[in-house]
Amino acid sequence: MGQTIDILSELPRVHATERGDKVAVQCEGRTLTYGELDRRADKVTGLLAEAGAKPGDRIAWLGRSHEAFFEIFFGATRARVCLAPINARLAIPEIAFILDDSGADLFFVTPEFYEAAQLAVSTVDRPIRLIGVGADCTGFDSYSALRDAAPAPPAQTPLADDDILQLYTSGTTGLPKGVRLNNANYSEFLKLRTEVEGFDYGAEDTVLIVMPLFHVAGTNISFSGLAAGGRVVILPEFSPAAVLKLIEAERVAHVFLAPVMINAILQAPELDGADLSSMKTVAYGASPISEAVLATATERFGCGFIQFYGMTESTGAGTSLKPGDHVGELLRSCGQAWPRMAVKIIRDDDSDADVGEIGEIAIRGGMIMAGYWNRPEATAEAITADGWLKTGDAGFSDERGYIFVHDRVKDMIVSGGENIYPAEVENAILGCPGVADAAVIGVPDERWGEAVKAIIVAAAGADPQPSDVIAYARERIAGFKAPKSVDFIDVLPRNASGKVLRRELRKPYWEGRDRNVG
Repeated sequence: MGQTIDILSELPRVHATERGDKVAVQCEGRTLTYGELDRRADKVTGLLAEAGAKPGDRIAWLGRSHEAFFEIFFGATRARVCLAPINARLAIPEIAFILDDSGADLFFVTPEFYEAAQLAVSTVDRPIRLIGVGADCTGFDSYSALRDAAPAPPAQTPLADDDILQLYTSGTTGLPKGVRLNNANYSEFLKLRTEVEGFDYGAEDTVLIVMPLFHVAGTNISFSGLAAGGRVVILPEFSPAAVLKLIEAERVAHVFLAPVMINAILQAPELDGADLSSMKTVAYGASPISEAVLATATERFGCGFIQFYGMTESTGAGTSLKPGDHVGELLRSCGQAWPRMAVKIIRDDDSDADVGEIGEIAIRGGMIMAGYWNRPEATAEAITADGWLKTGDAGFSDERGYIFVHDRVKDMIVSGGENIYPAEVENAILGCPGVADAAVIGVPDERWGEAVKAIIVAAAGADPQPSDVIAYARERIAGFKAPKSVDFIDVLPRNASGKVLRRELRKPYWEGRDRNVG
């Protein structure tokens, strides 16, 4: 049995000693052994010191999933610097907001996003150093050249409360919030992963990473595979054919897939005849999944399926539905609490709800975030005085502690695994010529789980076209957040205080369906 890894920064070093020549990360034919990962992480620590990064600083990443992400992440943790990956699907103003909010002065970018990065940086009122991870480009320093020329890393002792990963999540106000995940959160993850079915990988296992590395599922599955000493194979761009090809060619044992990905694979012609015999588990979550899709997938993959329910704010931890629990009414459940994590249902006054009573799902334990970056009020709203994280999801618990998600407290839309907040989309629509009022809701979508729909009140004498409204929104926010369809209404239903009653707007679209969250 190998050494115990108590803190993420030590992961490459421990495995470099025990299995230095073994491949740690593989991406598009490129490989990185544990020994190379350890040495390059040290080089990144030196690079950051030479660039003036200090403990507590943020550095940013924008790009396709790439093995260099792990060099930079582990190097940053050793320098006591926090990496803030940016969602590569965001619009330029959103990227600029995160750069400004995080205070990152070093910006690591892969070639596909060089132009977007330059445009975003040009709108931020401070100098930001652009570092290209890949092809040379005017205005970008070369990551590999800086890394290879970096001096010896300075001695640092990472602390439990050092923030190491800052993942941005949209807020109900439309402004993204930086979720601060620290060494203590991930030290708890390293302990828990061996106790949670679906994370308990072995050194002999190959783990396929399909989820993006700006998503907590992408990072956690990667860290779990690396902590086990296994091989992590990255697929930067999802396609059903590519997933099936890699599973067969690389003898993949474990993968995490959003439900929309599972459904796409089931529809792929390449599934016929695909060899999936190496698979041990398919983990899923991040959005709703139908029982029919789940049943078909379980039969075709021939391995255990595990549902995870959690949040970025809980470092992804919460509940899990084990393979043996995928039966009967439990198919509608998101499972039971992780070991050493607590999950309960609370009422509006934060008191405990009774068994079967619908309330807000709350999570507590060592993996709850340190807070939102520079948002103390938002942190206080999200986490109670005694440490319970309010998820914003409504649900109930049965007598065995299985959690059933009923609906969303805060109207969040989950489309293809991405969280979308109506207020943000509404802000992007209002101002469109011919639009007097607007509300945004999630409606059923067989492919994406939910799709964004705009309900529009036209201005007097105006006749706005749905295509114009959608195009207007897409210029201001990421395409996945923009409405996919537009309906028109004479007046929006509102309560006495003027708040739009989105539940009333959703009713006709969700009649006869259970609106659940994965």
